[in-house]
Amino acid sequence: MNTETLFAAGLFAVVSSVTPGPNNTMLMASGVNFGFRRSQRHLWGVNLGFTFMLLCVGLGLHSVLDRFPQFYDVLRYLGSAYMLWIAWKLASARPAPTSGATAAEPGNPAILRPMGFWAAAAFQWINPKAWVMAVTCMSTYLSPNAGAAQVALLAGLFMVMGAPCSAFWVGFGLAMRGLLQDPLRLRIFNITMALALVASLYPMLKG
Repeated sequence: MNTETLFAAGLFAVVSSVTPGPNNTMLMASGVNFGFRRSQRHLWGVNLGFTFMLLCVGLGLHSVLDRFPQFYDVLRYLGSAYMLWIAWKLASARPAPTSGATAAEPGNPAILRPMGFWAAAAFQWINPKAWVMAVTCMSTYLSPNAGAAQVALLAGLFMVMGAPCSAFWVGFGLAMRGLLQDPLRLRIFNITMALALVASLYPMLKG
């Protein structure tokens, strides 16, 4: 893989990772509700989970799935259902207290909690933007006869370039925290983020 291809792939990684989508919407909401430290598992679940997804697609998963196009429909509707559930949780739950290392009332489902590492990693497989990014990346910047080392290089490049973009959204949410100390403002913000998640379903469902 030559330098020009790596540069182009890196630019694609930054642009596609920093633009709004389900992951970034949820990361920003996590930054607002939980701060940067408590959002770390969510952030790294997104980045390492997507890196693993890239490796799988680059090593041949995409060609296998092309033989079974109905599987994409299953992923599309599973992803829609899960994102609607997350949107409902975000809009209806009251935020966890900001004081203390852990959320109060752990048995109360009404309290919003940070997304964990494994949940964020698994979400990539039903995230429509993640599939578009993975397939586009591997089909555009990887030669047909590329080996596992080139696939790993491209996936690693995407992780290195994408992680700061994800952290930016968490940091942006953290920066907004001061403006959202009022419970009503925070509730309005969470409802707005929930509506943004629902709106992000339109491109996926219309296809």
